[in-house]
Amino acid sequence: MTHIVLDITDAEAAHTAAAEAVARGEVIVLPTDTVYGVGAQATSGAAVQRLLDAKQRGRDLPPPVLVAEVAMVRALATDLDDRLHGLAEAFWPGALTVVLRARDALRMDLGDRGDTIAVRVPDHAFTRELLRRTGPLAVSSANVHGNDAALTIADAVAQLGDACSVYLDAGEMAGPVPSTIVDLTGPRARVLRAGRITVQELNEAVPGLVEQSEESHEG
Repeated sequence: MTHIVLDITDAEAAHTAAAEAVARGEVIVLPTDTVYGVGAQATSGAAVQRLLDAKQRGRDLPPPVLVAEVAMVRALATDLDDRLHGLAEAFWPGALTVVLRARDALRMDLGDRGDTIAVRVPDHAFTRELLRRTGPLAVSSANVHGNDAALTIADAVAQLGDACSVYLDAGEMAGPVPSTIVDLTGPRARVLRAGRITVQELNEAVPGLVEQSEESHEG
């Protein structure tokens, strides 16, 4: 399979080519509000495996799922409480990934995710429109596992080559600091990865969300 690179300034052509590739079960590279991402149809186990293969990454690191709107999270996860509503209102679209309890009937083979799912609404208008066309996408950073995430399409192509069929060029990305990951599956929220959004900002949005001890642990 050979790849094509499309400039997103021709948005309709780029959206159409990417959505068609996703529907065929192929892997694409798309812009986000942090770094370039490598994406595949979240409801196709075979497509997600191609994504993991492209990154040379194991099933023990399942990718998060990007959705276009907060409302779409309800179709993927259960036990949505006031903590999620507060975080979503403050930070979505944006650089916050939230780990939630997946719905029992959720048919997504993302890897060894247990009964959880990580979701995010990216702050990138082009990509949210793509997500409206494709539905939820499994998306991880565009890089071979162990390498730095791609900030340019040229870097993504150099790392991933023909493992991805469509590359969507949106110029240079914002930078290497990733989204903050917060686990809401337990009675106490836990910060799994420090990122763009600080513990202080999380607690300002949802008072008492993260314990002080965790703030010092995350730095």
